[in-house]
Amino acid sequence: MKTGFVTIFGRPNAGKSTLMNALMGEKLAIVSPKVQTTRHRIRGIITTDDYQIILSDTPGIIDPKYKLQEKMMMAVKSAMEDSDVALLLVDANENLEEASQIFEALKLKVPSIVVINKTDQTSKEKLEEVYAFFGSKSYCKELIGISALKGAQLNELTQAILKYLPEGDPFFDGEEMTDLPTRFFVAEMIREKIFYLYKEEIPYHTTVLITEFKDKTTLTKIVADIVVQRETQKVILLGEGGKMIKQLGTQARKDIEAFLGRKVFLELFVKVRPKWRDNEFMLKEYGYY
Repeated sequence: MKTGFVTIFGRPNAGKSTLMNALMGEKLAIVSPKVQTTRHRIRGIITTDDYQIILSDTPGIIDPKYKLQEKMMMAVKSAMEDSDVALLLVDANENLEEASQIFEALKLKVPSIVVINKTDQTSKEKLEEVYAFFGSKSYCKELIGISALKGAQLNELTQAILKYLPEGDPFFDGEEMTDLPTRFFVAEMIREKIFYLYKEEIPYHTTVLITEFKDKTTLTKIVADIVVQRETQKVILLGEGGKMIKQLGTQARKDIEAFLGRKVFLELFVKVRPKWRDNEFMLKEYGYY
């Protein structure tokens, strides 16, 4: 039995969350076209008769500018410390030198597989350049090209991971898919819709806190606070006559119902908490440790 911890590292928008979901065969990590969608380390557990992979998605590696981003980078550091294998994910079309500098700065002490993503969107000539570039790097134990979105070459990637995983007993029960609570994923689904529905800075100034989660006979009642930093952002979130918040609630509720497998009554409130992203106490209250 092979068992161990595998962590996905990379720059924002390299496709880490998409890869996590593809390997899991389930949507655990939220995704959006915007950078820095992921804020937490999210663990997914893949168990078969022959192996257990505890897979971690991490926030995109950035130079933090406020306390929330510092917490995000602490999540990356924590993931580094207990990894058995690292997946260094790079978009085949991004700046190779910049990606490589980030990978070198990690100073990983475990086997690292460089995973070239979006090969389906890249010319043959460019791919040859990318493979040659990373193949020459000392941190690159192995090199694999994939399309996380299309699920291409994922079996080959899994086999490469298993080569470097230690033997041992499973850490988790075979039925478990994650070690995070349901409330966490519900909050993330609401936050994902904010990334899709609102433009520019709004998603980055917003977090979601589940304040009530009650299973009733016919449905689950969920109440959530959407926290913003300024009154002007609250006005934008609500929209004219509450139009936008209703749309947000409807879209989020559909995803939550699919996730929970039952009817949901979802109630959303918008709260203004000035400078919450730089307030240690508030960050802890909102789940950023």
